[in-house]
Amino acid sequence: MTRKQQRLGLLALGMAALGGATALVLVAFSDNLVFFYSPSELKTKAVASDRRVRIGGLVEMDSLARGPDGPRVLFRVTDGATNLAVVYDGVLPDLFREGQGVVAEGKLRADGVFAATTVLAKHDENYMPSEVVQALKQSGHWQEGGGTKAAVAVAPANAGGQGFPAQATAPGFPPSRE
Repeated sequence: MTRKQQRLGLLALGMAALGGATALVLVAFSDNLVFFYSPSELKTKAVASDRRVRIGGLVEMDSLARGPDGPRVLFRVTDGATNLAVVYDGVLPDLFREGQGVVAEGKLRADGVFAATTVLAKHDENYMPSEVVQALKQSGHWQEGGGTKAAVAVAPANAGGQGFPAQATAPGFPPSRE
């Protein structure tokens, strides 16, 4: 074999190795890729029932129901135009409330109910995932400047009673009875 043929063989072997590595990375990436949809987008797009997706929007008022058999929770997520029923088996985040922003990850079942494996709630008055904000803006339910920073109100030092310090409370939430 001449030197030129050896170089060409090594080059071909290197290209094949690079192509194989690229294929493995793309397969691993597509397995972990999770798309985000609003309830309206999920209704209009055909999503395979075995495909993991994220949905986001607001938890519809008066839609939260707890199952009789353990930690099962049922609620509806809305973007203002479309509602989507969600079922979740697990403990909800402490900040999960009706009327608040939520992102749920899971799969859309054949019966049209979203089976969530993970539920994330927003963490303060201003934060909402950018995908949820965009979905609410598209549906016309976003209000610019509607949120204000949550100020923490602290009662006077003797308000805690019995020598305990006063508890800090956020506006709109009752003080803790602990």
